[in-house]
Formats: sequence, structure tokens, C-alpha cells
Amino acid sequence: MKKNKALVLLSGGLDSILATKIILKQGIEVEAINFTSPFCLCGKGGCGAHKFADELNIPLKTIRVSNKYLKLLRNPKHGYGKNMNPCLDCRIFMFKQAKEYAKEIGASFVFTGEVLGERPMSQHKKAMYLIEQESGLNNRILRPLSAKLLPETPMEKEGLVDRSKLLAITGRSRKPQIKLAKDLEIFNYPCPSGGCLLTYKEFAAKVRDLFKYKKRVEESDIELLKIGRHFRAGSNKIIVGRNHQENERLLKAKKKYDYFFEVPDCGGPITVLQGKKTKKSIEVAAGLTAFYSDNSSPWILVNYGREKLDKSIRIMNMSFSEIKGLRV
Repeated sequence: MKKNKALVLLSGGLDSILATKIILKQGIEVEAINFTSPFCLCGKGGCGAHKFADELNIPLKTIRVSNKYLKLLRNPKHGYGKNMNPCLDCRIFMFKQAKEYAKEIGASFVFTGEVLGERPMSQHKKAMYLIEQESGLNNRILRPLSAKLLPETPMEKEGLVDRSKLLAITGRSRKPQIKLAKDLEIFNYPCPSGGCLLTYKEFAAKVRDLFKYKKRVEESDIELLKIGRHFRAGSNKIIVGRNHQENERLLKAKKKYDYFFEVPDCGGPITVLQGKKTKKSIEVAAGLTAFYSDNSSPWILVNYGREKLDKSIRIMNMSFSEIKGLRV
């Protein structure tokens, strides 16, 4: 076999770790690339990729996908999955960048931990072919875990990879991967199945609402979607903290012209009001703040302001049906 180098898309999930082990055992030099985004379920992103890259002794390049990805998310060429997940466009986006990095480091091919039939939108033969074509990596992507179920690649035909040592895993069950991890002595993997916030109905609704009312969306706007309860009153966005930690985060994240609200002398939320400050929007934000506070009086005093709580309003406590109608 020829000595060569390959680039792995290392998510940090079990599948990509297993694929890396399989290729390393063939004596192939491996470098890794990891993509992080504000939609990663692991919080900061990366899903432990750095940890496993260190354990496997392979170089790792991390790329943060943010503003460019947000433009893609607003209008994906191949549409969304069940919610706001643009799986095909997302994979093409990552593979295009992987192609450029593979060229930079002199990698002969790119490989991933993808499993045939594991994800309904992006991991079937037609989708895999489409991704290869549109990313410019036609016939240069190897999927070691399912390779024997897929057409033989040029890398196998050229002798760069031994096809007999690749696998034929298919479907959504993780039992074959878990068994293989045990055989390869891989333990404490953090994300056996990975995950994306855009596949969640509640979070997708917040993203959809954000795109509808804001033309220029930045990563900081996405981060705010992860904090508190979200409400829409006309063109105004209102975010109500759920605990002390979220209250602190909201105060740090609020923009210069946002108002914030608080019920004095009792436990309760910090509320942030975004958009034009009208009498109606202030009343709604104050009403939401009062509703989620520990004050159960019929009329509740709420303090508010831009830089400090220098204004106040006395508001009637809202009903649950009113609250429900405003929830994003």
C-alpha cells in the first residue's frame, strides 16, 4: 500500500472516532477538521473532538461556522428537514471547507463517520452522491463504517485503502458501533449520536421567528435564543429569564437600546424588551415580568429602564391564556 494522508471530519461523536481508528490501523496518516456552531447540543461545540484528537495523536483544525452559515440557514438550496435543519446544505458547506483544507495539507482523500441509513435526510445513497457532487469531492469521500455497502472508491481501487478492512454497518441502531468501540478499547465517548438544536421543534420556531423579524442575524442573536422564555408582541421581542443564571446572562447580553424589567422586593425574572419602545410593548413586557414573579397581587409594580431601573409601571397581572398567545 502507498503511504498517504487523509483528512477526517471529526465531530467527536462515536461514529467519527471509530472511522478514524479504522483508518489509522491501516497505517494511513490522519489529520482532523472539526466544525463548531451555535446549534451544537454540546453547548460550546466540538463535542470532545479535541480530547479524542489528543488521544489518537492526530492534528486537529477547528472551524467556527457562524455568519456564513446563518446566511445559508435562512434560505438553504435543498430545503429543511422536519424543522429548521438544512442537513444537505450543511454537509455540502462543511465538505467544501474540508476540500480546501485537504488540499492545503496534502491529504489524498476525506473520510467521515457517516453510516448508511442512520440519518434520514443526509445519509442515504442519493444524498451522499449529491453532497459529493456539490462539494467538489466526487469520489474522494470514504465512509469506512459503511464502505462495503457503497460503490468501491478510487482510494480503494488505487490501493490507498484496504477495502477488506472496512465495514458494512447500516441503520439507526448504535449496537454495532458500541460493540466495535469496546473491541477497539474506546471509552467515555461524549456524544454517541450527536445532535443539532435545529432539529428541535421549539428551538426551530424561535429561529423562524427571528428570521421573520430581523434581516441581519448574527451569532449573538442565536445565543439569545437559548436563554429564557421568548415572546412576540407585534414587532417586539420579549425575553423572560427563568432563573438567576439566565437573569445574569440576559443583563450581559442585552443591547444598548434594549429595556430591562424587574419586579422589586421579590423573587422573579429579568425581562428584556427588544424593538421599538411603545406604551403597548412596555405594558406587555411589564405584564410578563409580573406574571413570572413571586408577587401574586392583582396589581404589581414593575421597574424598568435602559441602563438602570429608573422608571416604573403598575400593571394588572396577566392571565395564562394571554401569556400563551404571545409565546414563540
